[in-house]
Amino acid sequence: MSKKAKPHIYNRAGKRVQVQDKTWYAVQADGEAAERVIEIFVYGEIGAWGVTANQFVQDLRAMDDGVSPVIAAFNSIGGDLFDGLAIHNALSRLGERCTGRVDALAASAASVAVCGAHRVVIAANAMLMIHNPSTYTGGDAEDFRRVADVLDQTLEAIIAAYKSKAPDVDEAELRRLVDAETWLTASEAVALGLADEVGDGVKVKACLGQGWVMQRFQNAPADLLAQLDEPPEADPDDPPLVPPAPVVDSTRLALMITQSCTQAGISNLIEPLIKVTKLVDEATVQAALTRARAVNDLCVAARFPEATVGFVSAGLDVDAVRGRLFDKLVGSGKGFEIDNSLPLQDDPALKVQAKQPDPPSIWAARKGAQVGQTSSSKGA
Repeated sequence: MSKKAKPHIYNRAGKRVQVQDKTWYAVQADGEAAERVIEIFVYGEIGAWGVTANQFVQDLRAMDDGVSPVIAAFNSIGGDLFDGLAIHNALSRLGERCTGRVDALAASAASVAVCGAHRVVIAANAMLMIHNPSTYTGGDAEDFRRVADVLDQTLEAIIAAYKSKAPDVDEAELRRLVDAETWLTASEAVALGLADEVGDGVKVKACLGQGWVMQRFQNAPADLLAQLDEPPEADPDDPPLVPPAPVVDSTRLALMITQSCTQAGISNLIEPLIKVTKLVDEATVQAALTRARAVNDLCVAARFPEATVGFVSAGLDVDAVRGRLFDKLVGSGKGFEIDNSLPLQDDPALKVQAKQPDPPSIWAARKGAQVGQTSSSKGA
């Protein structure tokens, strides 16, 4: 490398990386010519709900000059396994000029992705989590057997990804740790071979508003789960959705909704937003606009854009919409998607509904039997 990366490269980014919808993803270059360093921040879920492999690879190709050092920084709870594998391979192809950095958390598919880097530096206060793949599916016994076989095959892909980073690791021990859902500290990750160096600790929240996802894991550390109860932090540098202006009447509020929706490309939500906010005040309108934009992004990602108007009209928040979209995806019968995020432990079990008695039918049957007995007696 012509220029050695500093440990605090996160803090010397050329410009502040903007946070949008609690998913932080940016590709930027610092410096010129031979001193140029390309930084990739993957701060959020990997897959359709956050950073897809296609987006990652295309953005990297557009920025990469083939010679500059590349630093891929991760703070992610994971997500889609195959997107994680694709990112892993993209980093691996960069060779020795690629450094992976775990700033707070590289869990699940994110741990697979970061291990594609030639050199991995994990912050002293960061963690790396490895576990078995899992998925949601439905169907008959043969369907479940087929999915089980696929999960066994994808586990081998995960093991291969880790062994590419730590070729000398004891495979039996690695499989035991993966099966047990193991949360590795920085020193433990280095000892296992999945990281090369413990770097300086950087104060970065490990969940970035996605703390609710931590409930899916069985052995999540208590300090990470504690973030579930922390209120979201407002960033004073984030630009407002619309320029602040004194609003004195409902006409101004309606105009605010119209302009903001038009600018964001969601004009179909103007009428639902006016109805759901009732143009009470500016704070209500601003909150509804932010929520509508996030809901629209989720629906587009799930390929159900037609559902956006209904969700916004009902005033649903992002978590409620996420749940309904998941139900739509599972119920569509379009197959299953491998995802190494675990289901919530308290997911209710499917209940077998007993057939309810039909009193009119029972009464009619009894009455018919009595009439038949009476006729038989008379004939005798």
